[in-house]
Amino acid sequence: MIALDPILLFFLFGLAAGLLRSELRLPPAVYELVSMVLLLAIGMKGGVELARQPFLVLVPQMLAVVALGFALPFAAYPLLKGPGRLPRADAAAIAAHYGSVSVGTYAVAAAYFASREIPFEEHMPLLLALMEVPAILAGILLARGFSRDVELRAMLHEVFLGKGIVLLAGGLAIGWIAGDAGLAGVKPLFFDLFKGILALFLLEMGLITSTQFASLRRHGVVLVLFGLAMPLASALVGTAMGVALGLSPGGTAMLAILAASASYIAVPAAMRISVPEANPTLSLAASLGVTFPFNVLVGIPLYHALAVRAHALLGG
Repeated sequence: MIALDPILLFFLFGLAAGLLRSELRLPPAVYELVSMVLLLAIGMKGGVELARQPFLVLVPQMLAVVALGFALPFAAYPLLKGPGRLPRADAAAIAAHYGSVSVGTYAVAAAYFASREIPFEEHMPLLLALMEVPAILAGILLARGFSRDVELRAMLHEVFLGKGIVLLAGGLAIGWIAGDAGLAGVKPLFFDLFKGILALFLLEMGLITSTQFASLRRHGVVLVLFGLAMPLASALVGTAMGVALGLSPGGTAMLAILAASASYIAVPAAMRISVPEANPTLSLAASLGVTFPFNVLVGIPLYHALAVRAHALLGG
């Protein structure tokens, strides 16, 4: 079972330690290094695969995920603003988080698929990077409309030159230029140690997640219900899109996982600049306190089973 996977046990260990108010913490510099290695490794793997395919073949998939990243916040916003009764800025910020993606969830899914020898299209990191930007833009539009009050230059800098996008894009470029043979010298660090580095990342994520539980208690069941329902609905959309695009069952499952995940790195930084009146605690409580643990503990095998079922029905 996925709950017994050692890397997920690291997450549960961190979560338990945080809830027990342990002093356990990764040093900030170590967490920064671990995050950088993960992002570069994911990017380089995608870049190697990208070099093997004609770029024009990927264009329909690229356009589709951009549209998906832009549309999901517009679907989430009315639920948060109406039944959820959240202020416009908070509803828009949370919606943006759920249109974007979680690199951590993708990394766990990639390790899960590798351990079970489930093949999927290796250019998924390219699609992951593309889904970051439209969700941020959608969140700003939902919060501001077409107001001139938005600091466009600062927002564009944060969106396109934020750490996550730069590292993913840089990794893609390095993998694409160097190829398999060229990356042999760095393979021990970035590829062979990937699961161990991911385990340390999840340990810290468990500790961070534990800090969001107080916010969930304060703001009732709205964020919990949304944090569980939205990824399930988004996974259905991602599955349908994966089948329509002709992806493999594994690739369809990975697209569903990307759609179901919620950002907790890139979007909070961009929203802090463009929608400063939004309460970041609410967004992180939902995305990191509810959706991230749900996806890594339950969602990944569920979305894979959904993708396999969808392909079986299509084949039948």
